[in-house]
Amino acid sequence: MSEYKIVAKPGVGEFVDKKSRFIAHVYAIDSEEQAQGYIEELKKKYWDARHNCYGYVIGKNNETQRFSDDGEPSGTAGKPILEVIKGNDIHNVLIVVTRYFGGTLLGTGGLIRAYTKSSQDGIENASIVCKIQGIRTKIETDYNGIGKIQYIAASMGIKNIDTIYTEKVIIDITVKKEDYDGFEKKVVEATNGKAVFGEKEEAEFVVE
Repeated sequence: MSEYKIVAKPGVGEFVDKKSRFIAHVYAIDSEEQAQGYIEELKKKYWDARHNCYGYVIGKNNETQRFSDDGEPSGTAGKPILEVIKGNDIHNVLIVVTRYFGGTLLGTGGLIRAYTKSSQDGIENASIVCKIQGIRTKIETDYNGIGKIQYIAASMGIKNIDTIYTEKVIIDITVKKEDYDGFEKKVVEATNGKAVFGEKEEAEFVVE
């Protein structure tokens, strides 16, 4: 996967139906231990709530997927939360939805709708960014070549550039992995081979 969405800043969403209150917290996670830590933290914070249901995925390909109904009827809470995560195609994320019971049963459809809506609101209130797999390199060029390279980078939407001006110009640049070969070819042609590419290394960068 060359690019995938992650949570940059947590979010909170809230939904009320027939006096039942659903509070969704959205977190970025890197491990199951971290997920369990957030879940326990919220259980302590909302100690008087009836349920703390959750869903989470870990890995670029969602290798780890977990959910819990925490006492709600099977399939009405954890799975809908997980489906919201997968539907938004977000990775390494945990959503915990705390429910305060309002005294009126919502039924299976009502619960699924409430857990789905609160989870979606939580995601919309979080900051979601795209993490992209790239290749980082340094290009050495003369002052005649810098404008040409900057033009090529701009035309390809490349923004991860840091330029150092000395007797030569050193450009530290990160390019999407699938765009790198085309970028290098264009730079070589535009500078008649005078631009010198350094070592390549894999790198990730974030686009909001």
